[in-house]
Amino acid sequence: RGRCDDTGMTLLFLAVGGAFGAVSRYLVQGWVQDLYGGRFPWGTFAVNISGSFVLGLVFALAMDRAILSPDVRVPLMVGFIGSYTTFSTLMLESWTLVEEGDLAHMLLNLVGSVAVGMIAVVAGLAVGRLLP
Repeated sequence: RGRCDDTGMTLLFLAVGGAFGAVSRYLVQGWVQDLYGGRFPWGTFAVNISGSFVLGLVFALAMDRAILSPDVRVPLMVGFIGSYTTFSTLMLESWTLVEEGDLAHMLLNLVGSVAVGMIAVVAGLAVGRLLP
């Protein structure tokens, strides 16, 4: 098999994993929000925390224990979990920086992502509301 065949199959499985992750996010987020209600976004909170847990678990199984093959890692970790929540990737990458002893970049990643993300949302809202 050529490299293009491998890449094509990887992208196909990545897309399938992403589709299942998006549907799962929608269902879990809605179910939890309906269950707890209120103004706090419990559904999003539950998705972000559960996604972080699952990504940590899968990463440990895939990388530390070599239980999952590389063919499964991309569709599962990037496709499904990445589509389910990108917050989990932020958490894992931040923790990797901690393990590498790079606390400054970990703080920059977390604080910067939250602060600049909030600014980006406000800017996007402002631009969107100005459009005719």
